[in-house]
Amino acid sequence: MARLPILNTETAPEAARDGVAKAEKANGFIPNLIGLLANAPVALETYQTVSGINARSDLSLAEREAVQITAATTHGCGFCVAGHTAIAYKKAGLTEDIVDALRANARVPDARLDAVAVFTRAVIRSRGAVADAELAAFKAAGFSDASALEVVLGVSLATLCNFANNLGKPELNPQLQPYAWTAPAVAVAAE
Repeated sequence: MARLPILNTETAPEAARDGVAKAEKANGFIPNLIGLLANAPVALETYQTVSGINARSDLSLAEREAVQITAATTHGCGFCVAGHTAIAYKKAGLTEDIVDALRANARVPDARLDAVAVFTRAVIRSRGAVADAELAAFKAAGFSDASALEVVLGVSLATLCNFANNLGKPELNPQLQPYAWTAPAVAVAAE
C-alpha cells in the first residue's frame, strides 16, 4: 500500500489536474508516479517539464532509457525500472539481453549503451565528480562533453522520480506489472 496518497484528476489539487490529465492521455492510464507527484503540484510540474527537456537531448531514446534504468536500479526504484523497461521495449526497441543487463547493472551487450550505463553509475556514485579516466572512457565511446552533461540531466530527472517513489511507495500499475523488478537485498549498516 502506498505511503502517500495516489491522486487522480478529481482528487489532485487544482494546480496539478492538467498535468495529471496530460499524463493520462499520453499513457492511457494515470501512472501511480503521476498520482503521487500530484500531491505537490510543483513536483509534478518539474517532472513533466524536465522530462520534456530531457527528451530534446542529443542522446537517443535508447541511451536516455539506459540512463533511466541504470539510475533506477542504482537507487532501488522498482516502479521506475518497470516503467522504463516498458518504454525500452515498446518505444526504444531494445532487446531483452540489453534490458536484462541494464536491470542487473551488468555489462550491456551493446558497447555504446554499456558506456552510458557505466558512466551513469559513475556520475551517481561520485555525485558528478567522475574520475578523468571515466569521462575519457565515455568520450572514447563516441560521446561528447554535451552528452556527459545530458547524462547528468537524465540522472537529475531519475533522482526526482526514484526518490519520490521510494518515499511514497506507490503500487505498480497493472499495466506495468509484466515489467516488475525488485531491488536485490542490501545490508544496511546500523547508525
